[in-house]
Amino acid sequence: MSQVAYHKVKVDDIHIFYREAGSTSLPNLLLLHGHASGSYTFKNLIPSLKNSFHIIASDYPGFGESDIPPRSTYEYTFKNISSTINKLTEILKLNTFAIYMFDYGAPIGFHIASRHPERINGIVSQNANLYEEGLGSGFDLTKEYWIEPNNLEKRNALKDSLTPKSIKWTYTIGIPESQLNRIGPDSAILDIHYLSRLNSAKQNEALEIQLDLLLGYKNNVELYPEWQRYLRENKPKLVGIWGKNDPFFLPQGAIAYKKDQPEANIILVDGGHFLNEQIPEQVAEVVKKLL
Repeated sequence: MSQVAYHKVKVDDIHIFYREAGSTSLPNLLLLHGHASGSYTFKNLIPSLKNSFHIIASDYPGFGESDIPPRSTYEYTFKNISSTINKLTEILKLNTFAIYMFDYGAPIGFHIASRHPERINGIVSQNANLYEEGLGSGFDLTKEYWIEPNNLEKRNALKDSLTPKSIKWTYTIGIPESQLNRIGPDSAILDIHYLSRLNSAKQNEALEIQLDLLLGYKNNVELYPEWQRYLRENKPKLVGIWGKNDPFFLPQGAIAYKKDQPEANIILVDGGHFLNEQIPEQVAEVVKKLL
Protein backbone atom coordinates (compact mmCIF):
# COMPACT_ATOMS: atom_id res chain seq x y z
CA MET A 1 0.00 0.00 0.00
CA SER A 2 2.07 2.92 -1.31
CA GLN A 3 -0.55 5.56 -0.55
CA VAL A 4 -2.23 6.33 2.75
CA ALA A 5 -5.70 4.79 2.95
CA TYR A 6 -8.47 6.02 5.24
CA HIS A 7 -10.90 3.68 6.97
CA LYS A 8 -13.56 3.40 9.63
CA VAL A 9 -14.29 0.22 11.55
CA LYS A 10 -16.88 -0.47 14.23
CA VAL A 11 -15.48 -1.23 17.68
CA ASP A 12 -18.16 -1.86 20.30
CA ASP A 13 -20.67 0.26 18.35
CA ILE A 14 -18.17 3.11 17.96
CA HIS A 15 -16.87 3.94 14.50
CA ILE A 16 -13.11 4.34 14.82
CA PHE A 17 -11.28 6.19 12.08
CA TYR A 18 -7.77 5.14 11.16
CA ARG A 19 -5.08 5.74 8.56
CA GLU A 20 -3.22 2.83 7.03
CA ALA A 21 -0.03 2.81 5.01
CA GLY A 22 2.65 0.33 4.03
CA SER A 23 2.44 -3.30 2.98
CA THR A 24 0.83 -5.75 5.39
CA SER A 25 3.91 -7.92 4.89
CA LEU A 26 6.00 -5.34 6.79
CA PRO A 27 6.33 -5.11 10.60
CA ASN A 28 3.30 -3.48 12.21
CA LEU A 29 3.64 -0.03 13.77
CA LEU A 30 0.82 1.53 15.81
CA LEU A 31 0.94 5.34 16.02
CA LEU A 32 -0.79 6.82 19.08
CA HIS A 33 -1.52 10.54 19.00
CA GLY A 34 -1.72 13.12 21.76
CA HIS A 35 -3.94 15.58 23.60
CA ALA A 36 -6.79 17.28 21.71
CA SER A 37 -5.41 16.01 18.41
CA GLY A 38 -5.79 13.11 16.01
CA SER A 39 -3.96 10.82 13.62
CA TYR A 40 -3.43 13.77 11.28
CA THR A 41 -0.59 14.79 13.61
CA PHE A 42 1.44 12.04 11.88
CA LYS A 43 0.79 13.28 8.36
CA ASN A 44 4.44 14.33 7.86
CA LEU A 45 5.87 11.24 9.55
CA ILE A 46 3.95 8.50 7.74
CA PRO A 47 5.47 9.13 4.27
CA SER A 48 8.97 8.47 5.66
CA LEU A 49 7.88 5.25 7.41
CA LYS A 50 5.47 3.59 4.99
CA ASN A 51 8.19 1.74 3.04
CA SER A 52 9.50 0.16 6.25
CA PHE A 53 6.33 -0.56 8.24
CA HIS A 54 2.69 -1.45 8.00
CA ILE A 55 1.30 1.60 9.76
CA ILE A 56 -1.97 2.01 11.64
CA ALA A 57 -2.75 5.45 13.08
CA SER A 58 -6.20 5.80 14.62
CA ASP A 59 -8.24 8.61 16.14
CA TYR A 60 -9.38 7.82 19.69
CA PRO A 61 -13.10 7.86 20.54
CA GLY A 62 -14.09 11.50 20.90
CA PHE A 63 -11.15 12.66 18.76
CA GLY A 64 -10.70 13.51 15.10
CA GLU A 65 -12.92 11.59 12.70
CA SER A 66 -13.88 8.84 15.15
CA ASP A 67 -17.33 8.85 16.71
CA ILE A 68 -18.00 10.97 19.79
CA PRO A 69 -20.28 8.83 21.94
CA PRO A 70 -21.97 10.86 24.70
CA ARG A 71 -20.16 10.99 28.02
CA SER A 72 -23.24 9.35 29.54
CA THR A 73 -22.65 6.18 27.48
CA TYR A 74 -18.86 6.05 27.07
CA GLU A 75 -16.36 6.49 29.89
CA TYR A 76 -13.65 8.85 28.69
CA THR A 77 -10.76 7.46 30.67
CA PHE A 78 -7.34 6.44 29.40
CA LYS A 79 -8.01 2.86 30.46
CA ASN A 80 -11.25 2.70 28.49
CA ILE A 81 -9.78 4.38 25.42
CA SER A 82 -6.86 1.95 25.52
CA SER A 83 -9.33 -0.93 25.63
CA THR A 84 -11.04 0.40 22.50
CA ILE A 85 -7.74 0.82 20.66
CA ASN A 86 -6.57 -2.63 21.74
CA LYS A 87 -9.78 -4.11 20.31
CA LEU A 88 -9.05 -2.21 17.09
CA THR A 89 -5.64 -3.92 16.85
CA GLU A 90 -7.35 -7.28 17.33
CA ILE A 91 -9.94 -6.55 14.65
CA LEU A 92 -7.14 -5.55 12.27
CA LYS A 93 -5.23 -8.73 13.21
CA LEU A 94 -2.13 -6.93 14.44
CA ASN A 95 -0.83 -9.93 16.34
CA THR A 96 2.46 -8.21 17.15
CA PHE A 97 3.41 -4.59 16.70
CA ALA A 98 5.62 -1.76 17.85
CA ILE A 99 4.04 1.30 19.45
CA TYR A 100 4.90 4.90 18.71
CA MET A 101 3.67 6.86 21.74
CA PHE A 102 3.26 10.62 21.63
CA ASP A 103 1.87 12.62 24.58
CA TYR A 104 -1.44 10.91 25.53
CA GLY A 105 -0.16 7.94 23.55
CA ALA A 106 1.97 7.01 26.58
CA PRO A 107 -0.81 6.03 29.01
CA ILE A 108 -2.87 4.48 26.23
CA GLY A 109 0.12 2.57 24.90
CA PHE A 110 1.37 1.41 28.29
CA HIS A 111 -2.10 0.18 29.24
CA ILE A 112 -1.94 -2.03 26.14
CA ALA A 113 1.71 -3.05 26.46
CA SER A 114 1.54 -3.96 30.15
CA ARG A 115 -1.49 -6.20 29.54
CA HIS A 116 -0.11 -7.81 26.37
CA PRO A 117 3.70 -7.74 26.60
CA GLU A 118 4.00 -10.70 24.23
CA ARG A 119 2.53 -8.60 21.41
CA ILE A 120 4.92 -5.64 21.70
CA ASN A 121 8.02 -5.54 19.46
CA GLY A 122 9.31 -2.16 20.60
CA ILE A 123 8.40 1.28 21.89
CA VAL A 124 9.13 4.76 20.58
CA SER A 125 8.47 7.51 23.13
CA GLN A 126 8.19 10.96 21.59
CA ASN A 127 7.56 13.35 24.46
CA ALA A 128 5.52 10.53 26.01
CA ASN A 129 6.03 10.66 29.75
CA LEU A 130 6.23 7.84 32.30
CA TYR A 131 7.89 9.57 35.28
CA GLU A 132 6.78 12.21 37.77
CA GLU A 133 10.01 14.13 37.27
CA GLY A 134 8.97 14.57 33.65
CA LEU A 135 5.84 16.61 34.46
CA GLY A 136 6.60 20.23 33.63
CA SER A 137 5.07 23.58 34.50
CA GLY A 138 2.51 23.07 31.75
CA PHE A 139 0.80 20.69 34.17
CA ASP A 140 0.56 23.13 37.09
CA LEU A 141 -3.09 24.09 36.57
CA THR A 142 -4.02 20.48 35.91
CA LYS A 143 -2.42 19.41 39.19
CA GLU A 144 -4.49 22.03 41.02
CA TYR A 145 -7.60 20.49 39.50
CA TRP A 146 -6.49 17.03 40.66
CA ILE A 147 -6.43 18.33 44.25
CA GLU A 148 -9.94 19.80 43.94
CA PRO A 149 -11.73 17.72 41.29
CA ASN A 150 -15.16 19.07 42.26
CA ASN A 151 -14.06 22.70 41.99
CA LEU A 152 -15.78 24.06 38.88
CA GLU A 153 -13.53 27.11 38.87
CA LYS A 154 -10.45 24.86 38.64
CA ARG A 155 -12.06 22.92 35.79
CA ASN A 156 -13.03 26.03 33.87
CA ALA A 157 -9.52 27.45 34.28
CA LEU A 158 -8.24 24.61 32.13
CA LYS A 159 -10.42 25.75 29.24
CA ASP A 160 -7.86 28.47 28.63
CA SER A 161 -5.43 25.75 27.51
CA LEU A 162 -7.91 24.71 24.81
CA THR A 163 -8.55 28.11 23.21
CA PRO A 164 -7.38 28.61 19.60
CA LYS A 165 -4.59 30.87 20.82
CA SER A 166 -3.32 28.30 23.33
CA ILE A 167 -3.50 25.43 20.87
CA LYS A 168 -1.45 27.35 18.31
CA TRP A 169 1.07 28.20 21.04
CA THR A 170 1.66 24.53 21.89
CA TYR A 171 2.87 23.89 18.34
CA THR A 172 5.56 26.57 18.41
CA ILE A 173 6.74 26.87 22.01
CA GLY A 174 10.30 25.66 22.45
CA ILE A 175 11.13 25.48 18.75
CA PRO A 176 14.24 27.39 17.60
CA GLU A 177 13.26 30.51 15.70
CA SER A 178 15.12 29.29 12.63
CA GLN A 179 12.80 26.24 12.45
CA LEU A 180 9.45 27.91 13.08
CA ASN A 181 8.76 27.92 9.35
CA ARG A 182 8.59 24.11 9.49
CA ILE A 183 5.37 24.24 11.54
CA GLY A 184 2.38 24.54 9.26
CA PRO A 185 -0.94 25.92 10.54
CA ASP A 186 -3.10 22.97 9.48
CA SER A 187 -2.73 20.68 12.52
CA ALA A 188 -3.66 23.44 14.96
CA ILE A 189 -6.60 24.43 12.76
CA LEU A 190 -7.84 20.83 12.80
CA ASP A 191 -7.43 20.62 16.58
CA ILE A 192 -9.58 23.73 16.93
CA HIS A 193 -12.16 22.38 14.49
CA TYR A 194 -12.56 19.00 16.19
CA LEU A 195 -12.93 20.61 19.62
CA SER A 196 -16.18 22.15 18.34
CA ARG A 197 -17.73 18.91 17.02
CA LEU A 198 -21.08 17.64 18.27
CA ASN A 199 -21.44 14.14 19.65
CA SER A 200 -23.91 11.54 18.39
CA ALA A 201 -26.60 13.11 20.59
CA LYS A 202 -25.94 16.52 18.99
CA GLN A 203 -24.34 17.85 22.15
CA ASN A 204 -21.18 19.93 22.17
CA GLU A 205 -19.18 17.77 24.54
CA ALA A 206 -15.80 17.72 22.80
CA LEU A 207 -14.31 20.29 25.14
CA GLU A 208 -15.74 18.58 28.24
CA ILE A 209 -14.20 15.28 27.11
CA GLN A 210 -10.78 16.93 27.06
CA LEU A 211 -11.33 18.27 30.57
CA ASP A 212 -12.39 14.81 31.76
CA LEU A 213 -9.13 13.39 30.41
CA LEU A 214 -7.02 16.11 32.03
CA LEU A 215 -8.63 15.18 35.34
CA GLY A 216 -8.13 11.50 34.60
CA TYR A 217 -4.44 11.97 33.88
CA LYS A 218 -3.94 11.79 37.66
CA ASN A 219 -4.72 8.06 37.41
CA ASN A 220 -1.92 7.69 34.88
CA VAL A 221 0.58 9.16 37.33
CA GLU A 222 -0.59 6.67 39.94
CA LEU A 223 0.00 3.86 37.42
CA TYR A 224 3.52 5.02 36.50
CA PRO A 225 5.14 2.49 38.92
CA GLU A 226 3.19 -0.39 37.35
CA TRP A 227 4.24 0.60 33.84
CA GLN A 228 7.83 1.14 34.97
CA ARG A 229 7.76 -2.42 36.29
CA TYR A 230 6.59 -3.57 32.87
CA LEU A 231 9.75 -2.04 31.38
CA ARG A 232 12.01 -3.66 33.98
CA GLU A 233 10.48 -7.09 33.58
CA ASN A 234 10.05 -7.16 29.80
CA LYS A 235 12.91 -4.95 28.57
CA PRO A 236 11.25 -3.98 25.24
CA LYS A 237 13.41 -2.24 22.66
CA LEU A 238 12.91 1.43 23.43
CA VAL A 239 13.98 4.77 22.07
CA GLY A 240 12.98 8.15 23.46
CA ILE A 241 13.20 11.13 21.14
CA TRP A 242 12.26 14.27 23.01
CA GLY A 243 12.03 17.99 22.43
CA LYS A 244 14.05 19.25 25.37
CA ASN A 245 12.18 22.59 25.49
CA ASP A 246 8.75 20.99 25.97
CA PRO A 247 6.98 22.79 28.87
CA PHE A 248 4.61 19.86 29.46
CA PHE A 249 6.94 16.86 29.50
CA LEU A 250 10.47 17.71 30.58
CA PRO A 251 13.65 16.01 29.30
CA GLN A 252 14.12 14.53 32.79
CA GLY A 253 11.20 12.28 31.89
CA ALA A 254 13.07 11.01 28.83
CA ILE A 255 16.29 10.37 30.72
CA ALA A 256 14.38 8.54 33.47
CA TYR A 257 13.46 5.72 31.07
CA LYS A 258 17.00 4.39 31.49
CA LYS A 259 16.28 3.64 35.15
CA ASP A 260 13.92 0.86 34.10
CA GLN A 261 15.27 0.01 30.65
CA PRO A 262 19.04 0.69 30.78
CA GLU A 263 19.43 -0.17 27.09
CA ALA A 264 16.99 2.54 26.03
CA ASN A 265 18.37 5.03 23.54
CA ILE A 266 17.47 8.58 24.63
CA ILE A 267 17.80 11.43 22.13
CA LEU A 268 17.22 15.02 23.25
CA VAL A 269 16.53 17.51 20.48
CA ASP A 270 16.51 21.31 20.48
CA GLY A 271 12.79 21.49 19.97
CA GLY A 272 9.34 21.60 21.49
CA HIS A 273 6.44 19.23 22.02
CA PHE A 274 5.70 18.38 18.38
CA LEU A 275 8.90 16.88 16.97
CA ASN A 276 6.68 14.91 14.58
CA GLU A 277 5.83 18.28 13.00
CA GLN A 278 9.23 19.93 13.47
CA ILE A 279 11.66 17.22 12.27
CA PRO A 280 9.61 14.29 10.91
CA GLU A 281 12.40 12.90 8.71
CA GLN A 282 14.85 12.75 11.63
CA VAL A 283 12.23 11.13 13.85
CA ALA A 284 11.50 8.55 11.14
CA GLU A 285 15.18 7.60 10.90
CA VAL A 286 15.28 7.04 14.67
CA VAL A 287 12.23 4.76 14.44
CA LYS A 288 13.70 2.73 11.56
CA LYS A 289 17.03 2.34 13.33
CA LEU A 290 15.35 0.97 16.46
CA LEU A 291 12.91 -1.40 14.78
